[in-house]
Amino acid sequence: MSYLRACSVADLAEDTPKRVELNGVPVALVRTEGEVFAINDICSHANVSLSEGEVEDCMIECWLHGSSFDLRSGKPSGLPATKPVPVYPVKIEGDDVLVSVNQES
Repeated sequence: MSYLRACSVADLAEDTPKRVELNGVPVALVRTEGEVFAINDICSHANVSLSEGEVEDCMIECWLHGSSFDLRSGKPSGLPATKPVPVYPVKIEGDDVLVSVNQES
């Protein structure tokens, strides 16, 4: 599994998504509850950026129609989304946030 540097930990404000692109893959990074999560930045329902939504209780909400996705599993919590979005492994090395977009969890 190969990891790419996404940003520094200091670039991530608590509960504020940050969009990055890694090897052409749009990724929303979220620092919450003492962890950093990486989830595909495109809502499975409406093809809009999840990083523009709000984070609460380890969920990210799509701003367009209100579906929320679990940052750990990518599963939606309710309609209108029915399909999960990919989540990616994250590791922290020093102050660097590394993400593997080659392998989905």
